[in-house]
Amino acid sequence: MSDWIGIGFFALVIVAGYFGLRALANQKPKTAEEFEKNAAEGTTALGASMNALQELMNPEAAKSKEVQMQMKDGRYGKKKREGKADDSDTDES
Repeated sequence: MSDWIGIGFFALVIVAGYFGLRALANQKPKTAEEFEKNAAEGTTALGASMNALQELMNPEAAKSKEVQMQMKDGRYGKKKREGKADDSDTDES
């Protein structure tokens, strides 16, 4: 009797898996605007963890990514003068 229960359980798992995969495969088509909106919303937790792992494994790539972002922002190679006093900024009359 326990053999039939085990066979029934495995058959149920297989049938549920088949119908579950069919339901996941039949997604409604997205328009280009919907796709762009979903892509711009941000990375998933898995994507963020993979990016962090990649930065740990290859620190040069992380540095190059930061340099690319600085170049896009227009602040690559510019010296930051935070916390330093300029003679032109102070009023000594």
